[in-house]
Amino acid sequence: MSTIPAELSYTTSHEWVSVEDDVYTIGLTDFAQDALGDLVFVNLPQEGDEVVAGEAFADVESVKAVSDVFSPVTGVVVEVNEDLLDAPESINEDPYDAWFVRVGDVSEVGELLDADAYEAHCEQEA
Repeated sequence: MSTIPAELSYTTSHEWVSVEDDVYTIGLTDFAQDALGDLVFVNLPQEGDEVVAGEAFADVESVKAVSDVFSPVTGVVVEVNEDLLDAPESINEDPYDAWFVRVGDVSEVGELLDADAYEAHCEQEA
């Protein structure tokens, strides 16, 4: 298994989260991109869209399937990583740099795991 950055938080549905100045940055973990295979398309929300903890806010399409990306928080999208639309493969290449959205005005945070708990979760699924 690849390195799981200790400074991030994780969901059981394989999203990662970082928080800076009350803005939550969300992406897909290495485990998720590896399971999905080569990503060929990303569908992202718009700035200003509301996202809800535990609900899908985006989806990714690989050569295998289409998969939802779930929000770990409830809030408003303040920034979208438009680069992913032209280069979805960047998620495969560097999942912890290829963030999807940044969410502000957060009113709810779902259950998040630290790196050790997430690693244990991945080992159970592997």
